[in-house]
Amino acid sequence: MNAMTLSPLFRRSIGFDRLNDLFEQAVHNDGPSYPPYNVEKHGDNDYRIAVATAGFAEEELDVNVENRVLTITGGRSEQDSGTSGVTWLHRGIAKRAFRLSFRLDENIEIQGARLENGLLMVDLLRVVPEQQRARQIPINTGRHALSDFSNQKARAESGETVSA
Repeated sequence: MNAMTLSPLFRRSIGFDRLNDLFEQAVHNDGPSYPPYNVEKHGDNDYRIAVATAGFAEEELDVNVENRVLTITGGRSEQDSGTSGVTWLHRGIAKRAFRLSFRLDENIEIQGARLENGLLMVDLLRVVPEQQRARQIPINTGRHALSDFSNQKARAESGETVSA
């Protein structure tokens, strides 16, 4: 029996509900495979994108966000273009230019980026506004919530003090 995973369909969206973009992502899943990268979730609200950037110097990498799209680019410096008199007998370490883009949810903030041991790590944080946070709704027994609300509103409009 073959198992199918849908996780490749969601690699490009950070912080979105996966079901919202299922069909759009399935149709447009033509993302690049270079350089390899991981999208990690640490806890409920912390994310990290780790991009394998071995051989790239900090000044050859760029991290930008515009219109909720995080773009990571890397390019070779002029001195590393192969014209420095080096004859390559075998060149197996890829160091070609790249561009990765990730759509971010409106509640995702970029905390920072760092280059460590050949990995570019971009840390993200989901900041959920108070009005969007989950809250417990009390259950009233024997009373109608709408009639209680209407009575409180009427008393408030008439100037009476209203207690919860």
